[in-house]
Amino acid sequence: MPEVLASEIMAAAGARELRDGEVVVVGLGLPQVACVLAQRTHAPRLSALLEIGVMNMSPIDTAVGLADPRIWYRATCWSGFLDVMGMNVHRGVVDVGFLGALEIDRFGNINTTLVKDDSGKVRYVNGSAGGNDIASHAKRVIMIMRHEKRKLPEAVAHLTSPGFVGGRGRRELGLRGGGPHRVITDMAVMGFDTNTHSATLVSLHPLARLEDVVENTGFPLKIPREVPPTPLPSQEELRLLREDIDPMGVYLR
Repeated sequence: MPEVLASEIMAAAGARELRDGEVVVVGLGLPQVACVLAQRTHAPRLSALLEIGVMNMSPIDTAVGLADPRIWYRATCWSGFLDVMGMNVHRGVVDVGFLGALEIDRFGNINTTLVKDDSGKVRYVNGSAGGNDIASHAKRVIMIMRHEKRKLPEAVAHLTSPGFVGGRGRRELGLRGGGPHRVITDMAVMGFDTNTHSATLVSLHPLARLEDVVENTGFPLKIPREVPPTPLPSQEELRLLREDIDPMGVYLR
């Protein structure tokens, strides 16, 4: 079996955060890969929802884009954006929002709207889509991204989707969801302190060093005295990832 990739560790770590029977609104890419892995291992009754209104699908091959019909295979429902957002997210029945990001700050606030270079020049990207709704209302939010200092700043360049805004409790801001739960990167898994709401290190990937995590984090990261290693994917998880879920290596390459 070839060497385990950081992306495979990320996917397996994301899958382990999902519980059987939960309702998950999932984005394309590694969140989708992690969700399918969870369904095919320990969470067969997990319900996955796409923002476009597709539910409980069983993707085949490697789906590229939400309009790729391979991602809709065997779906139990084809409705629409308003159904997923209104009847599920806003009604409070979504357990997990699984999101990607351009930037995530120390309080789990997400930027998917714009990026600034060192000169201050702004480049606009996607915006919110359903991200703001999901981050505001899901019972917990899991984020996945590369671990780079510019992507993990002290404060996001634009607050697209709220975490613990300014380190404050969410209820006082009218946010009904539980907020950020995990940030999974290619180096580590981070969580959030229950008192300060600031990011804290949960586990370190076997392929990463603690000093590299600190150097590539743009805010003070709380580090416990003992940091456990992130579990590697099992042989069965690797087989599923490489042969069934993403055989073309579009997201795991």
